Amino acid sequence: MELPLTITAHEVTLPEPLEAAIREKASKLEKVNGRLIACHVTVEGPGRHHRNGGPYKVRIDLSVPGSELVINQKESSDLTLVVRDAFDAARRRLEEHRDLQLEKRKEGRTAAG
Repeated sequence: MELPLTITAHEVTLPEPLEAAIREKASKLEKVNGRLIACHVTVEGPGRHHRNGGPYKVRIDLSVPGSELVINQKESSDLTLVVRDAFDAARRRLEEHRDLQLEKRKEGRTAAG
């Protein structure tokens, strides 16, 4: 299944290679947790009044059954780096959520058994 993905950029124009990297990283998240319903990535630039580029912020909103996971990546002047770090954090959060759900299911089985 192809993950519904939306990418929004505020105060920054995303280079095509970076947008392609975001799409690739989002598809890899689906492999971490096959129950991923949707992914929304927001990239925020420094605004018009900032002269030196950066700092950039990345927010990733993930929808899984029964939960919304939000990853807010801290600011960095390197847009590629902040995107990478945001997706690393998203992968870890999805793994934690998946493991927690598996544990809850196991507890439910032993209580019912």
